[in-house]
Amino acid sequence: MEKTRLLIADDHPAFREGLSRLLEEEEDLECVGISADGEEAVRMVEELHPDVAVIDVSMPNLDGIKATEKIKAACPNTAVLMISAFDYQSYVLASLKAGASGYMSKDRPLQELISAIRLVRGGDSILDLKATDTIVQCLIDSERGGKTGFDELQSRELDVIKLTAKGMSNKDIAEELFISERTVQTHLINIFRKLGVNSRTQAVLYALRKGWITLSAVYLFEVITETPVI
Repeated sequence: MEKTRLLIADDHPAFREGLSRLLEEEEDLECVGISADGEEAVRMVEELHPDVAVIDVSMPNLDGIKATEKIKAACPNTAVLMISAFDYQSYVLASLKAGASGYMSKDRPLQELISAIRLVRGGDSILDLKATDTIVQCLIDSERGGKTGFDELQSRELDVIKLTAKGMSNKDIAEELFISERTVQTHLINIFRKLGVNSRTQAVLYALRKGWITLSAVYLFEVITETPVI
């Protein structure tokens, strides 16, 4: 089994070391490094190239949001899962804009965090319902004026972003549209480029804000601990 290589960055020693030990108990997860601050986290990601970086929002020297921006710029293939004890609207939005694949509250059960790690490793996005319910509604209610990339998206690209909003994986989208997974990936790359975003989460939030899809069409993932996603 190919293990998912993790880096954990948190300024609380007990939390990061305890989390590292717990995650190491999973057969498919391997912690390759732990960091106490944002600057160190960026350096370690550049050196170790982990599959997933679990980053705390609030850290010394360089906060998690700025660290995420640097990580995604230097190592775009490393997925970032932001964690925090706070659900502030500004934190969640800033994390997603920085390129994080998701945002989880620290008070969620461990199994939910583990499932979220597996999801972002596979290229999916995770939105903690507790943290983002108000964010999505805020985006829907925000001003929709100005020129958008809507007219630039091809019909098939619109199909892909609508299915992405439903929480479907690349494989599921490919089967639904009778195309290959590689073609789905190509469509997503083109969508990201046209919309000026760099993650599935950002693309869905963009589509919500512009009114291309409605809240009822969006699947906000909440992990069911009895059936962890692998």
